[in-house]
Amino acid sequence: MEKRKLGQNLEVSALSLGAMGYGKSRDIPDRAEMIAVLRGSVERGINFFDTAEVYGPWTNELMVGEAFAGMRDKIIIATKFGWDIDQDTGAHRGGVNSRPAQIRKSVEGSLKRLGTDYIDLYYQHRVDPEVPMEDVAGVIKELIQQGKVRFFGLSEAGASSIRRAHAVQPVAALQSEYSLWTREPETEIIPTLDELGIGFVPFSPLGKGFLTGKINVDTAFDDSDIRNRIPRFAPQARTANQRLVDLLRAIGERHRATPAQVALAWLMVQKPWIVPLFGTRKLERVDENLGALQVSLSEADLRELNGSRETIPVEGARYPEDQMRRVGL
Repeated sequence: MEKRKLGQNLEVSALSLGAMGYGKSRDIPDRAEMIAVLRGSVERGINFFDTAEVYGPWTNELMVGEAFAGMRDKIIIATKFGWDIDQDTGAHRGGVNSRPAQIRKSVEGSLKRLGTDYIDLYYQHRVDPEVPMEDVAGVIKELIQQGKVRFFGLSEAGASSIRRAHAVQPVAALQSEYSLWTREPETEIIPTLDELGIGFVPFSPLGKGFLTGKINVDTAFDDSDIRNRIPRFAPQARTANQRLVDLLRAIGERHRATPAQVALAWLMVQKPWIVPLFGTRKLERVDENLGALQVSLSEADLRELNGSRETIPVEGARYPEDQMRRVGL
């Protein structure tokens, strides 16, 4: 498995698997099957896995901890703090909370649920505008000194927040959305990361499934699926955005690759410190995505894909309006 480096010293597999889709509720009916996917991914060479205390809350971290019991030395675990969760009951009160006392309680809970005495990469899930970033970074610095956390990360943070955090405690990685249909990080975020030596872990590298080519205007989502609320998945937007999938499919045919493999290969070509974070509930999709490591895009391919930002404008926002207010602070 190809390895990539986040920040100065965190070496991980070139692709990362996110566990969010394996259960964000208080009940995970197919828990055994999802644990099998996590363990099967380790067998295939992936060692970098992502969860968060808010998924459930708590059931996701518990599941990840069970999946990796007895193999802690083989894996890199990333989890997140920063939502306003009652640390006694697990009730999600809504909004963000990165007050120092909350962070200290959050890390203890995550360590216990994950069955470990250290977290490899600890992300602030969303910036808390009520708490100075210097205070957040200062607490993480203490946790690193105590050995409870190895590396500090941010999620969906803006350039100013990244710089302020990094000045107090070096940031190893930023986790934010980036893909062929979410190109905004190219303007300011990626140059900032490049300057500061921070890695990038793009989530939704396949556009929440759209860039796989398996979703069209007729696809119906479960009532609980967030894509029902995302403007980019409205019928009119799906029809317009199909042009991007058509481009991925055409390039894939040149390489005997799927649209998903081309989309992931494109991401990994952008910078050597980009580690796409994908989600899937099936090992066959893990295998497909790992196939992206074998796709070698030509200069002509890259010109077409890079130019798609102008030639194939994406229709629709990537989040509902209420969620966009928490992005880029």
